[in-house]
Amino acid sequence: MEAVAVHEESFGPLLRSWRQRRRVSQLDLAIEAGVSARHVSFLETGRARPSREMVMRLAEELDVPLRHRNRLLVAAGFAPIYPEREVHAPELEAVRQALDTILAGHEPYPAVVVDAAWNLVAANAAAGLFLEGVPEELLKEPVNVLRLSLHPDALGGRLLNLAEVRAHLLRQLRRQAESSGDGRLAELHDELAAYTYPDAAGDASVAHLPGPSDILVPMRVTAGDRVLSLFTTIATFGTPLDVTVSELAIETFWPADEETAAALRARISER
Repeated sequence: MEAVAVHEESFGPLLRSWRQRRRVSQLDLAIEAGVSARHVSFLETGRARPSREMVMRLAEELDVPLRHRNRLLVAAGFAPIYPEREVHAPELEAVRQALDTILAGHEPYPAVVVDAAWNLVAANAAAGLFLEGVPEELLKEPVNVLRLSLHPDALGGRLLNLAEVRAHLLRQLRRQAESSGDGRLAELHDELAAYTYPDAAGDASVAHLPGPSDILVPMRVTAGDRVLSLFTTIATFGTPLDVTVSELAIETFWPADEETAAALRARISER
């Protein structure tokens, strides 16, 4: 899979790349932004220069991530307006407290915080079950959650329904790479898609068709002599104005049956 490439760091090609990535015509973008299609065309070809307000309006209509809004601003000759702080910066103390509260409050069930590239930022103690038996080389910083999920020497070797989970994660990652314009995600997709498994266990073609009683596809992962069945939800911060905060996601894992819930409660009690 190839991400949409931008070869010129100037406003026109960048704008065009985002419009094409969103599959929006010049006319449709112009209508939403309240300008003429001719003006959008002139902006893309460099015959017109946008104001800062126009850059922000077009970026908003195209749902451009904050990191790339800064890039559009710089390409148009303006200073970036969205700060990018480290997670441990003093200014993000309230964010860290919120994350700690969510992670701790989700015990005894696993929860992790990841960045835009699916690298692990934080986790609660229950998430340790995903790291059991994982080789040291996969735990070197930055630890990538999707790599751990599908690598045959990590969770990929413990998933009883690997084909279903693999198909879902690769499809999700491909869409995220295409919509975000993040080349790191495209590279990660290609790496994960190239993993091989014994007996074609990860072949999406063998994934079962959903039945009438199915609600969602859980992860069915072995943990010692137990099989845990988990589904996930993902949450993000609303209305972020910091690049780092806008790229954080909280993935919480929930038991899909009472046996799994009891097993996870027992794991916490044993600790």
